[in-house]
Amino acid sequence: MKRKQIFWLAGFVLLLSVSAAASLLGPADEPQLARTPPMGWNSWNHFECQVTDAIVRAQADAMVSSGMKAAGYTYVNIDDCWQGERDASGVIHPNKNFPDMKALGDYIHSKDLKFGIYSSPGPKTCAGYEGSFGHEERDAKTYASWGVDYLKYDWCSAKGEQIPAYKKMQEALARAGRPIVYSLCQYGRERVWAWGASVGGNLWRTTGDITDNFDRMVVIGFQQNGLERFAGPGHWNDPDMLEVGNGKMSDDEYRVHMSQWCILAAPLLSGNDLSKMTPATLAILTNPEVIAVDQDAAGIQGHRVSEEGPLQVWMKPLADGSRAVGLFNLGTSNMTMTVYFREIGVGESATVRDLWARKDLGTFKDSFTATVPRHGVVFVKVKG
Repeated sequence: MKRKQIFWLAGFVLLLSVSAAASLLGPADEPQLARTPPMGWNSWNHFECQVTDAIVRAQADAMVSSGMKAAGYTYVNIDDCWQGERDASGVIHPNKNFPDMKALGDYIHSKDLKFGIYSSPGPKTCAGYEGSFGHEERDAKTYASWGVDYLKYDWCSAKGEQIPAYKKMQEALARAGRPIVYSLCQYGRERVWAWGASVGGNLWRTTGDITDNFDRMVVIGFQQNGLERFAGPGHWNDPDMLEVGNGKMSDDEYRVHMSQWCILAAPLLSGNDLSKMTPATLAILTNPEVIAVDQDAAGIQGHRVSEEGPLQVWMKPLADGSRAVGLFNLGTSNMTMTVYFREIGVGESATVRDLWARKDLGTFKDSFTATVPRHGVVFVKVKG
């Protein structure tokens, strides 16, 4: 065989190999991280600055033993207050409450869970601990060496332009050699939903902080309409963490909270003490049919269909052609609510399944009507 033919054949074989690899990996722009909204736990809502290594290990244990892991919860995320001092080389070390971050990461990974951490693009975090300003490259490498899988990056003391600051850490993470989900936390300022993906964000906060209060949850969760076009696989709008189980809302109110977050295709990061959950809390957090709405493969964020005083109907299209529909009564008395099938695009006749009760309700023509409790929800799957 002539030399030119040999080179041509070798090149052709190489091209076939590259093409085969590409077909296995998928399109170059296909997101490899957070293809569905991240699910897990975060320390802040319940423990704030009282968080310790022992507490985090106990949460990892409880995530497995309670059935949370089996329901899809994966990330065990330490929020603020873990940081200690930097050494002479600028390397960050944890404080006395976290004697060995690598060992903690290994423990979390031994449970087949993932490890999350927190920092700020400013010199200080919200609680006044060491931020990453001027140390982005070192910190990204340090996190990777600890086995970190998720970084929440909180604006706090940072100043100046946000896009370059967030891009700088994303580039450092990319060079650190470990896939790390990147969570932007800057409270929805400067229309972050329009540029969050361009700086490598897998999720971005669209609101201020949530609290374990019904009115505050409603303000945050029900003002997300219109943001749905910015969400999809690999990049999600984040209306903050879940307060389910922290004790200051009723079970009906927590079901409103969970239902709305699932319709919004929001990250599901529980913020309670997993080691002390009531059966009701566990049932709300682990209902498989409700979680399936959040984790639906189509990755479409839902939107509001109608509003009448304190009554709101929201709808999320699902991959199988059905619709998840939330009938939300934000008022102070029980009320009757109706969803009209023509408004959600399912035709004249449809079957309806109650997702919280996990039972079929039957076939209905033109519409479905239910009595919804005060501060409550009827959450259904409607299929034409």
